[in-house]
Amino acid sequence: MIDDALLKLLVCPKSKAPLKQVGNELICEVSDLAYPIEDGIPILLVEEARQLEQGFDKK
Repeated sequence: MIDDALLKLLVCPKSKAPLKQVGNELICEVSDLAYPIEDGIPILLVEEARQLEQGFDKK
């Protein structure tokens, strides 16, 4: 789990939009990318992100 204070500072490197934690990923609703969190460390590299499928529920 990413600390709330840190999460408020993190943005998507592609769109600069805020990120939301869902499970073990940080989700960008603007660019439809999911960035992995490995051993508690967010990996904010576009080339490491997973493209979200259309219709993905981003809640």
